[in-house]
This record gives sequence, structure tokens and C-alpha cells, in this order.
Amino acid sequence: MKAIRITQHGGPEVLTLAETAVPEPGAGQALIRVHAAGVNYVDTYFRSGLYKAPLPFTPGNEAAGVVEAVGEGVSGVKPGDRVAWIATFGAYAEYACVAAGQLVPVPEGTDFTIAAAAMLQGMTAHYLTHSTFPLKPGDTCLVQAAAGGAGRLIVQMAKMLGATVYGTVGNDEKARLAKAAGADETIVYTRDDFAAEVKRLTGGRGVDVVYDSVAATTFARGLDIIRPRGMMVLFGQSSGPVPPFDPNILNPKGSLFLTRPTLAHYIATREELLWRSGDVFGWLASGKLELRIEKTYPLAGAAEAHRDLESRRMAGKLLLAPQAGEFGDGFGLK
Repeated sequence: MKAIRITQHGGPEVLTLAETAVPEPGAGQALIRVHAAGVNYVDTYFRSGLYKAPLPFTPGNEAAGVVEAVGEGVSGVKPGDRVAWIATFGAYAEYACVAAGQLVPVPEGTDFTIAAAAMLQGMTAHYLTHSTFPLKPGDTCLVQAAAGGAGRLIVQMAKMLGATVYGTVGNDEKARLAKAAGADETIVYTRDDFAAEVKRLTGGRGVDVVYDSVAATTFARGLDIIRPRGMMVLFGQSSGPVPPFDPNILNPKGSLFLTRPTLAHYIATREELLWRSGDVFGWLASGKLELRIEKTYPLAGAAEAHRDLESRRMAGKLLLAPQAGEFGDGFGLK
């Protein structure tokens, strides 16, 4: 089979297309024929070495496809089932072995592209808005990078819960996308001081919570716009990690709460995984939630996908289609 392999850390150029053996499912595992794999910022962190993984490895931890075979002791899934998963390496490949307990069913009628695109960003938006800081009617939040894949989903879920949503974006076109997702106000941070704007919009009070996936360039100013006993939720670092700081600064700014969550801790049980994925797939099917697929690449285009992602020009989800040759240029992955 064909797979993307990383043998050394570095830029997108280290993503190499290689021929490898189809893996054999072990006890408790299922072999999945991968039809669509998500491309995410976390993949660039593992590629660069910012996050650690033993070399060599096949990147990608979000995908959807069809069960081809199961290993010993597997009873929850069977060959032919449509499934998706998150948090297991190996998605940038034609086949992958995944623990059966990590697989969730993909509803009939849901494209594999949508299923793969929804797993990481959809469930991330779910845990942030429903669990980390559970929003309720009347709450106010700031969503950094509100036109991005996760940002637009956070905006939509926050509005479902009755919150007022402010979003930062990089340009006017992204402002349009964030507004279309439901943002009450958008702030073009390349033109306006987002902290001053939030203070103005909230009458000086500040917001209840900031959802920040940008980090280095936004974190410090974000702390200045949170109301007393509000929360900073730092869930990514697309501009780089936050430098070390003294937590005592949280005191004079209003006894603020700070958390650095990750999806794995919010889907630690089978029940949570099925709850979050079930909500996301259900909302997509009903039209309450909308995903924006920006671009789909063949497996050999993984390096191009990473360059596009890191350029921050894209405003939607990027995907790889490992079986693209079977579907022509349209990548109609059903």
C-alpha cells in the first residue's frame, strides 16, 4: 500500500510517499481502508518535532473509511462497516489499523470527506463549548481564528447554546465567513486592535471566555479582555507556543482561570466519544451544523496540504484522499 512516511523532523518536504505492507489487525483492532484523512495543525507539530513521536511514523490521526478485516476479540464492528476515528497515528495511508473501541459509526448518507473533517474539529468544538466552558444563554465569548475549520464550528455551536460570539479574523473575506457561521461581531485583527474592540463591544466588561487556538501572538492580549473569574481556553498554537509566564498575572487581571485542554481527555470513555461524535454527525445531517471543505488532495499531495495549511490562506478543512485514483479528479468519496 501507499503511505506517507516521516523519517526525520522538518518542514513539509519530509512528508515522503512510500510503498509499505498492508498492516495486519491485531487483537482488538480493525483494519480500515482509508477513504478520507483530515489534515490538521497537530500533524504539523508532530512533523516538525514540536510534539514527540518515535521515528519513523505515518502521520495523521483523523480519518474515515470502511472496515476491511478485524482482529481477534473484536465484536463491535465488522467488515463493510463505515467508520471514522481520531487519535491514532497512520491516517495518511491507504490502510490503517485502529483499536475497535476508538471507531465510531458513520451514518449512511454522510460522505467520508464530511465524516473525516468532522472528527477532530467537530468534537473539539463540542468539548470546548459543552464541557471546558459550558456556554449558556447570555454568555459572551471570543473565538480567535473564527473563520478557520475549528473556529467556524465553535461559532456555530456557541450560537446553538445562546451565547453572544465575537470572532477575530485575518481579512474581510474571512470576516464574511465567520459572520455567515453566526458570529455577532467580527474583528479583523490585522487592521484593528482586537482587545480594544472587545472592550468596546462589551462596554468594558470583557467576555466570559476566550477560545484561543493561535497562542503566541494573541494570548497576552486575550487575558486583558476576560471578565473577572472568566476563563482563557488555550487549545492550539498556530502562531507558536506561549512563552513561559508567571501565573500570578492571573490574579490582578481578575482571578482568571486558564486551561490547556486536549480532545483525548474529553473522549477518554466510550460513552463520551459516542456522545460527542453522535451530536456532531446528527447536527451535520440535520443542517444545524455546516462544515466547509476547502480542498482535497491525493495522498502524494500531503506536503502541499501542509504548506497550504501553514500559510493560513485557507479558511476551511483540508483533506487527503488516499483512494483518490478510484474516484477521478472529483474525489466523490461516498
